Amino acid sequence: MQIKLTSPPISKERNILGISREELLSFMQEFENQPKRASMRVSQLWSWIYCHGITSFEKMTNIDKDLRSKLTKAFVVSRPNIEKKERSNDGTIKYLFCLDDNSKIETVFIPEETRSTLCISSQVGCTLNCSFCHTGTQKLVRNLSSQEIIGQVIAVYDDLDLWKKMKKDRGISSYFEVITNIVFMGMGEPLLNYEEVKKACNILMDNKGLDFSRRRITLSTAGIVPKIKMAHEEIGCMIAVSLHATENKTRDILVPVNKKWNIEKLLGSLRDDVELRNSERITFEYVMLDGVNDTEEDARRLVKLLQGLPSKINLIPFNSWTGSNYKRSSSDRIKAFRDIIIKSRIPSPIRTPRGEDIMAACGQLKSNSTKEKAGI
Repeated sequence: MQIKLTSPPISKERNILGISREELLSFMQEFENQPKRASMRVSQLWSWIYCHGITSFEKMTNIDKDLRSKLTKAFVVSRPNIEKKERSNDGTIKYLFCLDDNSKIETVFIPEETRSTLCISSQVGCTLNCSFCHTGTQKLVRNLSSQEIIGQVIAVYDDLDLWKKMKKDRGISSYFEVITNIVFMGMGEPLLNYEEVKKACNILMDNKGLDFSRRRITLSTAGIVPKIKMAHEEIGCMIAVSLHATENKTRDILVPVNKKWNIEKLLGSLRDDVELRNSERITFEYVMLDGVNDTEEDARRLVKLLQGLPSKINLIPFNSWTGSNYKRSSSDRIKAFRDIIIKSRIPSPIRTPRGEDIMAACGQLKSNSTKEKAGI
């Protein structure tokens, strides 16, 4: 199976959003002769951008006017445009973002009682063609840049007016007021856009800015085996694996990348290459498809496959979309499947579908971007 990677387009204007601290310091050294002053300017810019959400250099009042003028000529501070915003009956919000080249991506904000999660995209479209996933019906247009990945988070902060609330992590009255978790479970396979995703994660985790704990960021992968160890060691955030089947014959259909890295190679890599810390577990995502992967035999095989590997299994009732031939397993079948797993002492929550009425649930995201429409 050949996997084609497509790079983000080169922007005419350099967006300072999504630039690493190291890159920013290099730019500041061109403006400031003294290393200490250049470092100070980076800290000031970082605070304005990632703690206050400022979009204009002119509003960065602790930076002298001459430097602000130079920065204005060299950079922009921009976010992707919100083309459409839909709110579900359950409070979930789906954003359709329009990028500079007119490509479209979707991002989902999911508030819950004890946390709020932002589900972000890493690519326009996807190249993996998972048969149960709506995004899989959209051909890969291109990878997202770190600016476009971070831009999704920043744009939602803007829209929900979270800048004033982000540091009020005590006495939060509602989890509509803060984003506690970031999951790369939107459009695309994050490990096939590794360098840009890595850069974005480092910015998200910077403790002088957005300050997300590594345990609050999850990369979801269909099983890009060579990148899993790298992501765990170099990024350090949590890993979720889209398993979805217990036999290669079935997984070849559901997750075609299995033909390159099958279940044995995938689980072997997780056992040998991923060194878990303390109480960490690897999360496995398992979509429940009626008559496909939901038998009690499947559940017992799943337990056997994961034996000795600290795991958590998220059971995901299939979320339908127009054109799909799959159906959701019955509630009784899902519960019976879960009970077998729980008896083996593996945590196995059943995920409550969120945002189904606006096509924002797991596996339902898709934009209408194509290579032609995006001008690529």
